[in-house]
Amino acid sequence: MQVVVLYVSVVMIWGSTWAAIRYQLGDVAAELSVAYRFGIAAFFLYAYALLSRRRIRLPADAYAFVLLQGTLLFCLNYFLMYYATAKVTTGLIAVLFSSIIFFNAIFERVFFKKQIDSRLFISGVLGLSGIALIFWPEVSIISFEDDTVAGIALVLLGTVIASLGNMTAVINTRRGLPVIAVNAYAMAWAALLSFLIAVLLGREISFSVENAYLLSLAYLAVFGSAIAFGCYLALIRRIGAARAAYSSVMFPVVALAISTVVEGYQWTGVAAAGIILTLAGNWLILSGRTSNTENT
Repeated sequence: MQVVVLYVSVVMIWGSTWAAIRYQLGDVAAELSVAYRFGIAAFFLYAYALLSRRRIRLPADAYAFVLLQGTLLFCLNYFLMYYATAKVTTGLIAVLFSSIIFFNAIFERVFFKKQIDSRLFISGVLGLSGIALIFWPEVSIISFEDDTVAGIALVLLGTVIASLGNMTAVINTRRGLPVIAVNAYAMAWAALLSFLIAVLLGREISFSVENAYLLSLAYLAVFGSAIAFGCYLALIRRIGAARAAYSSVMFPVVALAISTVVEGYQWTGVAAAGIILTLAGNWLILSGRTSNTENT
C-alpha cells in the first residue's frame, strides 16, 4: 500500500509540473531558475527536518555521493531539460524522457549486476508506444531541423544524466541514509552549483516578481522538488530505480487530464489508444514483485 501511495504521489505531482516549468522560462536565465527552485526546496527540507527533529547530519564519507546526486539529479539534467523546452515540444520531450526506464535498467545491470526483467522491457515498450500515440500530432510532424535535432540531443543527454543521478540515489539509499537529509544537502549543493554556473556563463543575475513566475516557482520548489523527490527516492528504495522510473510514462497522462478540464483538450481515438497502452504497461510493471529489499 505504501508503494502505491508513493507512486501515485510522484505521478500526480510531477504530472502537474509540466505547465509550471513553462512559466520559469523567459526573463530569468534557466540556470538561475534551477538555483532558486532547489534553494527553496532545500530550505523547506531543512526547516521540516528541524521542526520534526529528524536526523540531518550524515557520515563524513557519504557527502561525496550526496553532492554527486545533487549535481546529476538536481542540476545538470534540469539545465538540459530547460534548454530543450525552448527548442522542441513538450510532447516530444515526454516521449524521449520516458526512455529513462531503459537507461535505469541498463545502468542497474552495469553498476549493480541486477538482471533486466523481461516484464520491465515489455512494460517500457508499451509505455513509450502509448506516449508516442498520445502525442502523435506532435511526433508525426517532426522536422529534423537544427533546433529540433539539438533539442532531441539535449533531452537524451539530460535523460542519461538523470538516470546516472538515479544510480547515485540507489547507492545512497543502500547505505540507509535518510532521504530528507540526503535531498536537503543535495538540493542545497545543486542550488549553489547552478548559481555559480550562471555566473561563469555570464548570465544576468535577475529575479521575476510576476505572479506566474512566483507561483510556479513555489509549486516546483515545494511540491515538485522537496516532496516529489522525497517520494521518488523512497520509491527507488522499495522497488528499484528501473521500475520507479516507469512513473515518467504516466506524467503526460496526468498533464492531459488537467488540460482536459482546464483547457478543453479534445481527445482523439489515437490518444485514447495511447492511454490504454500506458495503463497496460503501468499495470504490468506494478503487478510484479514490489519488494527491493535484496538490493538495499
